[in-house]
Amino acid sequence: MRRVARLPGLVALLVLAPAARAQTVSLALPLACTPGRTCFVQHYVDHDQSSAARDHACGPRTYDGHDGTDFRLTTRPEAARGPGTVLAAAEGRVLRTRNDAPDVSVRETGRAAVAGVECGNGLVIAHADGYETQYCHLAKGSLRVKPGDRVAAGQPLGQVGLSGATEFPHLHFTLRRGGRTVDPFAPGLAAGACAAAASLDGSLWNDAARRSLDYRAGTVLNAGFAPGPVTMEAVEDETIGAVPRDPDALVAWIRAIGLDTGDVQRLSLAGPDGRVVAEREEPALARPRAQSLLFAGRKRPTGGWPPGTYTATFAVRRGGADAVTHRFTLTLP
Repeated sequence: MRRVARLPGLVALLVLAPAARAQTVSLALPLACTPGRTCFVQHYVDHDQSSAARDHACGPRTYDGHDGTDFRLTTRPEAARGPGTVLAAAEGRVLRTRNDAPDVSVRETGRAAVAGVECGNGLVIAHADGYETQYCHLAKGSLRVKPGDRVAAGQPLGQVGLSGATEFPHLHFTLRRGGRTVDPFAPGLAAGACAAAASLDGSLWNDAARRSLDYRAGTVLNAGFAPGPVTMEAVEDETIGAVPRDPDALVAWIRAIGLDTGDVQRLSLAGPDGRVVAEREEPALARPRAQSLLFAGRKRPTGGWPPGTYTATFAVRRGGADAVTHRFTLTLP
């Protein structure tokens, strides 16, 4: 879908701004969160001009026609505690807003229900030197500004929601100049180009944002333990039950994003004595995967669970080496 974020009167063309054009805007982080902890970049701008997709670092963290940066929360908005306030990335004037689209996952409504309002609730802000920023998928009724208002960099605009064409709580943030998409991570790249060793030195993010937005080729979103099987809905809603003293089953689970073709995921659970009690390995991925949920566990052994610390170890094997590793523990009394 070439136009993934729209507001009335705005046509979002996926054409990167020419590299020769001067870049003068400085962008603050558009979400009140801590990247890598309470929010994560799920998707970047698509730099591939064919039906394939690649991000500015020549990686798979995007999809065909994606014209912005997706900053996602780890849970649904109603379950989020703390992060989620959308902020103005730079000083400017509000041009257009929408504030009445329902907050519901497109998985439940179907894409036909959001045709023409893929952005959901959001706004467009005009900045100096012909730049515009657009903010999509905000919560219904959460906008704090109206057309014509002047805003300062960092000023609260609203709250992250599930409006428009989205399946998970996130802010879709787009930067344009003269109607053309500009990738704030790599504004100097020529149209259709990418750079495997891309750095943020030439980005349009300000110093504070730049320090927290390093590119991650695969990231652990969240992880934990459960007393039984785990679903994606339960993870997002934070409805996974707490593990009791002697559970009927003990399950370790982990959710990762930004996995690439050929990645092999492995999750193991070891008991207090270090011996593996459960293990799961997934086949190599046939294509990039935006997010993945993996869990491994076993039923309560005869005589109950030995007390002590249980350790879960997760690894993503890529090109013969571990690209992502994560370890987490649970202590049973």
